[in-house]
This record gives sequence, structure tokens and C-alpha cells, in this order.
Amino acid sequence: MSSVKNFGAEGDGVRDDTEAVEHAIRETDGLVRFPRGVYRISRTIEIPLGVHGPLGLDGTSGTATVRMTGPGPAFRLVGRHAGTGDPGSLKPQVWQSERMPVIQHLVVEGAHPEADGFELVETMQALFEGVLIRHVRHGIRLYRRNRNVLISHSHIYHNTGAGIFLDRVNLHQINISNCHISYNARGGIRMEGSEVRNLQVTGNDIEYNNAKSHPDLASEPTAEIWIDTSAEKASVNEVTISSNTIQATESVGGCNIRILEKPDASRPPGLIAITGNVIGSQENNVHLTGCYGVTLSGNCIYSCGKRNVWVEDSRLVTLSGNSFRRHTERYHTGIRFERSRDCTITGCTVHDATEAGQASGASLVELDACTRITISACQLIDGVPYGLDARDCKQVLVNACTITDTRSVRAARGALRFSGRGEGSVLSANSIDGAVELGPDAGVRHAG
Repeated sequence: MSSVKNFGAEGDGVRDDTEAVEHAIRETDGLVRFPRGVYRISRTIEIPLGVHGPLGLDGTSGTATVRMTGPGPAFRLVGRHAGTGDPGSLKPQVWQSERMPVIQHLVVEGAHPEADGFELVETMQALFEGVLIRHVRHGIRLYRRNRNVLISHSHIYHNTGAGIFLDRVNLHQINISNCHISYNARGGIRMEGSEVRNLQVTGNDIEYNNAKSHPDLASEPTAEIWIDTSAEKASVNEVTISSNTIQATESVGGCNIRILEKPDASRPPGLIAITGNVIGSQENNVHLTGCYGVTLSGNCIYSCGKRNVWVEDSRLVTLSGNSFRRHTERYHTGIRFERSRDCTITGCTVHDATEAGQASGASLVELDACTRITISACQLIDGVPYGLDARDCKQVLVNACTITDTRSVRAARGALRFSGRGEGSVLSANSIDGAVELGPDAGVRHAG
């Protein structure tokens, strides 16, 4: 174990300890320990893993703080892993001297507008545990290529960029669990221009990740979880988002979960499961564009500025067993599909709990220019103007649903409407309380 104080670090928050920390890392026997104190550094501590051998940084149970006063990451860990997660692609020198760099129980604070927390480049099996990162730009940035990253039991809090930033990275196998990721102005977990496989986001509290808590920053569209694969060669697949609390304060263009792809992409985002989360209080709670093969199941999704779920130009999207509602009158609720096909909404409850309906005038479930949509065993309650509103749709099957209005004033309220031009849609075995409007060219028939 190498204590940075043995190499001249003061840890008083005043003296520049950069050279002492660098010296400790050069001479380390493997574990670099920061005893209790505040260690001021003024430039990035570059750690070439192949030079130092297996390495760990330890903050002595969270009592040590590294304060970065210059631009760039406080620590940059650089490996040489150019392969995949396959053991056959792992070169001996990478395994012997670079595998599993560990950062644990350390606090990193920024004291420069362009300071970051950690940056990882070409690492293998990096582990963050019990880390606190605040007042930086990006908390943890993964860049170029990394494999098998674990981030757990950490606080990534009140930063001006993204909490965890997958920035033009080729990354397979990353688990983010049991963390508190909040008040990051550009998003909690953000992916841009990256090729990502096998991402698990489980058991976290991810909230308030927008610019509202940063009064000096201009607002921009962001999300608690932001996946943008619209750049050339970017793609994200095999994602699990489960058992998290994902909530926010409403912001312009903001979402709790945003997945964005080019509609004509050959490899759209797919194999994505969003399961068992509590999601709420943003302009749109879940917004999917150009997606393929996304499942939302067993979530409690509440209170949006526009839509609980908004799906555009997507296919094979499944909504199952979710509860949708709003908990105050100023918010909205509802689902909207546009130009999408081969999707299902099953076993969901959508409830507008007010007398007058939503200020937006939106119905509870809206379909616009969609094909082969199945809605079954759902409860659409107290919708204004409609529980279900479909326009220019083909082959929509509505089966075994309850569409009703329980409020005291019910005049001029409808249950469902099909309008515009369509064909091949069927209504069967539904319990409908309210007006049904079927346009002459909508192509809808009752089947009992």
C-alpha cells in the first residue's frame, strides 16, 4: 500500500498535491491510498495501466477528497485492450498488468468549469465502488473502447455535464447498479455516438438530471437515461433498465428515458427491456424514435407534460402491465404512437383523474398513421375527448378492453374514435361506456 502522504502530499486543500500524487502512483506497489484530507490537484493524473501493473485507488472509506482545479479529468486511466470480452482476444500483457483497475471510497470534486471526474480509455474490467463525484462536468466518461465496466454504490451528484457519459465508445458489458445519479445538467446516463452492447441499469435512483438545478446553464433537451444512436455507425442493443426510480422536474424537451435513432437506420436500437421502474415528472416520460424491439413492462409511469409514452417511427414495441396516471392537475397522462407498426399494448391501465380532462386536449391512447397495432385487456378510464383515438390507421385490433368514464359530468365525451383513411381494424369483446365514432373511410368493423 502506498499512501500519497508518504510522497509529500499535504491533503490540506491549499497546497498543490499534483506532483506528490503522481509520484505515489509511479512508485506504487498496487494500491494508492488517500488518507483523510482534501488533496488539491491542478492537472489530470494520467495513469498508463500497462506501466504500473494492476492498480487501485482508495479514499479511506470516503474520508479523502481529490479537488480538481484544472480542466480535464482528475484521473485518466489508459489501457491497451483492443479486443472484445472474449477471453481469446485478451492479450497476456493486458491481463497481467491492466485487468480490473479499482477506484473505491474516493470523493472527487471539481473547482474548474471544465474539470471532469474520471476518464477511461481502452480498459478491461474497471470497477468503481463507493465513489462520490460532484461539481465537475462529466462524472465518469468512457471513451474509445472499454470492456466489462462495473459502477456500483456510488453518488454522481450535481455536475454540469453527464453523470455517466458513454462518449463515442465501443463498449460491451457494463453494469450500473445501486447508485444515486442526480442533478447532472446533461443527463444521468448519456450515450452519444457509441456502439454499446449489454448495458444493465438496475436498482438506482436516477433523478432531476437537467439544468434546473444549475441556474447559470442554458437548458437543453436531456434525460435521466439518454440513448442517441443517430450518428454514423452508432448502435445500442441488449439493454436492461429495471427496478430503478427514474424521475425529474419537467424541462423543455426533457424525458426520463429518451432513445433516439434515425428512422431508416439498418441497425436501430433493439433488445431493450424497461421493467419494474417508477418513472415520472418530465415533459415526456419515455420517448422512443426509430426503435425496434423495445419492451416496457410492469412500470408505474406517472405525470408528464405531454405523454407518458411517445413512440415514433418504431416497430415491435410492447407495452405490458404498466400503470399510467397523473398525480396533479397540472400534469398530463397518456400514450401516443406515430407512424409505427407491429406494436402491442396489453394489460395496461391509463387513468385521467380530473373532471375537465387534460389541458393539452389529448386522448388517453392516440394512434396516428400506424399499422398492425394490438390493444388488449386494457383499462382506459376517464379520457377526454376519447379513451382511444386513432387516425389513418390499418389493422388495429382492440380486444377485451374497458373504456369508460366514471366522472360526474359526462356530456360530449366519447369512448373511442377512428378517423381518416384506414382498413382492416377490428373491435371485439370490449366494454365501452360512451360514444363510438367510426369514420366512413376508417375501415373498422365490430366483431361481437
